[in-house]
Amino acid sequence: VLGFDPIWFSIIFILNMQVAYLTPPFGWALIMMKGVAPPGITTRDIWLSIPPFVIMQLIVLILVMIFPQLALWLPDKMM
Repeated sequence: VLGFDPIWFSIIFILNMQVAYLTPPFGWALIMMKGVAPPGITTRDIWLSIPPFVIMQLIVLILVMIFPQLALWLPDKMM
């Protein structure tokens, strides 16, 4: 419709959601991690450990936006 590949758009959406599950205001994955963490691990420890992962995910998101073929290579091989 708008010239976007639907598979590429879906992957961009999923990557965005992945970042959203690790960042405020909710951070559902962080809340879940606190539930399974050993008693000595505080919520603050969990929140402070997340920035490197979010940065890596944002880099991947930007790369897939700039180079759509990164996300479309395998689906193109299957079709």
